[in-house]
Amino acid sequence: MKIVGMDGFALNPGDLSWKDVEKLGDFTVYERTPPELTVKRAKDADAVFTNKVIFDKKVIDQLPKLKYIGVLATGYNVVDIEAAKKAGIVVTNIPAYSTPSVAQMVFSHMLNFAQNISTHADSVSNGEWAKSKDFCYWKTPQIELTGKTLGIIGFGQIGQAVAKIGLAFGMKIIYQNRSKKNSEIEATQVELDTLLSESDFISINCPLTNENTGFINKTTIEKMKPTVFLINTGRGPLINEQDLADALNAGKIAGAGLDVLSTEPPSENNPLPKAKNCYITPHTAWATYEARTRLMKIASENLKSFLDGKPVNVIN
Repeated sequence: MKIVGMDGFALNPGDLSWKDVEKLGDFTVYERTPPELTVKRAKDADAVFTNKVIFDKKVIDQLPKLKYIGVLATGYNVVDIEAAKKAGIVVTNIPAYSTPSVAQMVFSHMLNFAQNISTHADSVSNGEWAKSKDFCYWKTPQIELTGKTLGIIGFGQIGQAVAKIGLAFGMKIIYQNRSKKNSEIEATQVELDTLLSESDFISINCPLTNENTGFINKTTIEKMKPTVFLINTGRGPLINEQDLADALNAGKIAGAGLDVLSTEPPSENNPLPKAKNCYITPHTAWATYEARTRLMKIASENLKSFLDGKPVNVIN
């Protein structure tokens, strides 16, 4: 079994081990693979692991030996699932590995807006407190989460994890989901328009589909409170980035905390990095050591199960 890791650096920049994958066959891992080298590096492989390297129909048609694609993520839009199925290639993903870490990132952004720790810590480091006439001061409004309404778009495992943390802070939880969702969590399912108009914080935790691409746009933003903070740890294309930047710069909403953008790394003309009160982290919600350790374990188990003739976490 010849196994190739196409872009292993994101998962394992050196602090994890590939030993469990190496036990399963002849394993070669590349830190990164540009599109022009995808076929060359995968042409002799029986199995490949990919995070962001694209396996579309054109690539798949040039890899007759390939029998397995392990996506090193929960989302699998980098693979043409139908083309893989027709070619007899099993495609697996890594479900639920990052739930606690992503939920934690949601609140990292929320707490940033609530109390702006870095702004105040920098102020103290720069000597402002030492020169202050008063025993305390604040450079941004200080916000208490208790009693605020948290609207969650997408009430899967991550959305529910976010809800539980919100409840611990004393927040009121409302959520919107594509289908009716029964949950024991103290939360109320509402229509999207209701969520947009009533929420003090909005957390986007839904998957990207053809139907919801760009659903956060000028029209939906106009339904939000001017004091709302929008958090997106889902997928960048869920947001019309120019519309969001325009709204932030015009003060139509209070702020945005984003861990994802439509193109990653962002293009130089993306309007959001310079937008008013917009804080962007470089797609790191999934990247805690603990989450990546779980991902690595599940990835090796997925391949082993495939080799044992009992594939799990199969997409197609």
